[in-house]
Amino acid sequence: MPSIGTPARRSPLAMSYTNCGAETNSPLGLFTTVASWQRGRLVLHDTTQAPAFMRTALAVMFGVPEENVRLLIPFLGGGFGAGLRLWSHTVLTALAARVLDRPVKLVLSRPQMFNSVGHRAASRQRIRLGADPDGRLVAIDHDAMAANGVGDHLPSPIVAGTPTAYACANVATHEHRAHLNIPYTGFMRAPGSIEQHFALESALDELAGRLGIDPVELRLRNYAEVHPVSGKPWSSKALRECIEVGAERFGWSGRDPAPRSTHDGDWLLGQGMAAATFEFYALACTVRLIVDRGGTATLRSSATDIGTGTYTITAQLVAELLGIEVDRVRVEIGDTDLPPAPQSGGSGLAGSLAAAVQDAAGELTARLARLDGHPGESFASLLDRHGLDELAATGRSDLAAGADTADVAPAGAFAAAFAEVGVDEDLGLVRVRRLVSVIDGGRVLNRKTARSQAIGGAVMGIGMALLEETAYDPNTGRVANGTFGDYLVPVNADVPDIDITFVGAPDSFNPTGSKGLGEIGIVSIAPAIANAVFHATGRRVRDLPITLDKLL
Repeated sequence: MPSIGTPARRSPLAMSYTNCGAETNSPLGLFTTVASWQRGRLVLHDTTQAPAFMRTALAVMFGVPEENVRLLIPFLGGGFGAGLRLWSHTVLTALAARVLDRPVKLVLSRPQMFNSVGHRAASRQRIRLGADPDGRLVAIDHDAMAANGVGDHLPSPIVAGTPTAYACANVATHEHRAHLNIPYTGFMRAPGSIEQHFALESALDELAGRLGIDPVELRLRNYAEVHPVSGKPWSSKALRECIEVGAERFGWSGRDPAPRSTHDGDWLLGQGMAAATFEFYALACTVRLIVDRGGTATLRSSATDIGTGTYTITAQLVAELLGIEVDRVRVEIGDTDLPPAPQSGGSGLAGSLAAAVQDAAGELTARLARLDGHPGESFASLLDRHGLDELAATGRSDLAAGADTADVAPAGAFAAAFAEVGVDEDLGLVRVRRLVSVIDGGRVLNRKTARSQAIGGAVMGIGMALLEETAYDPNTGRVANGTFGDYLVPVNADVPDIDITFVGAPDSFNPTGSKGLGEIGIVSIAPAIANAVFHATGRRVRDLPITLDKLL
């Protein structure tokens, strides 16, 4: 308490209103369903990221046991969250096949992809930050409203991650939904988290400016060394390293903090950054691992590969755990007749699947050891000597079940992004000139596929920041720009070379040390670009996308 007669130091306050426009997932492949009924059993080839959920939902709808529904999705070129809900075209195709008693195939058109398989909801946020004069947060008040279609109750967890992003003792969050006559919303890469970080990281940038503190330093002063809600140590956290390594690789120390201070001909140059904390997520997973007399290991699971590398990392992990060459491993996934696995979404599949694989490999190795093998003896020789055609083990994981009672707070991935933009002062054009993304994903199971995920996320972040917005006819609620001629996505000319770096140690909660990487790569990109645009122009744009009309 200040003494009598001593004026109190007022806590600086930053308040930010932000709007994120609606976006459509826009995978290149059109969603397709092929349905047939075979002796009372529904067999579906479908564009889905959640085969186990689809199987349950369709069994209920058609009044058949779950074992009488089989979904086949061995490969999926992309979904970005659009394949996580059961959509009407899938149900109608299955119904038509049942009525006609013959196979039916349905392929959505591109305009139907904009209207029929969801989109990222438009959202409006108000966030208020209170800090002491040294920049340490004392209060956060975060209010969010997201759009939903009439009758839809899909959650939009925008404020869910706010309490754990930074060390702050007083956090209040509020979530609302506006039900509108628009197509149903859905999940789109990092749903809720990316909107939350745009608001929070933009407000932190404003707070840094008011306090005269470097944006990097402000985030480090508010670094959460332990989980802010539970008080437990993190199972792993290298966000500080993400920020520090990113700043060094980007050359942040040479940045002039004054807005509009750097030019390149007619272009104003700006540099901005943002950090990201992604929530832990995992679901129960089961796998079956078999070694045969020929020396081949087969891993079976109903998990899907949506281009993220599920086949690759699974084969590599099995080979490593069993001590065999990767070309001796066969991975069979994408079939609900195989052991159940979580959906490919929420950045939770790789960690859940890897933990189940490790459990199966441990059980299989123990069973092989009981066969009294000789040192260095191959599986093929061991099985042949005992007259066995194969040996199998079932592996299970349920990481979420032990999360609340663990001695640590299970951590998701962390990241920091640094962006440099050029803004044409006369035309208002924005170009991303440089982009650095540093990610803590725990143990990285495959650097090539992980880097690909990070690059893809960064490209989508550029789209969210500068280009993508689903427009509705105000009279009908119909999508007005449902083609790639009208809905803009980033192309090669919009994307600079992207510097991707991974840091951090294996995670202590997941037995394989891995964390999900599918979404963290997008989360900090849009706010970093928006903060760079402010640094270039001195104009704070709080509505995404940042189009030229907002800068003229």
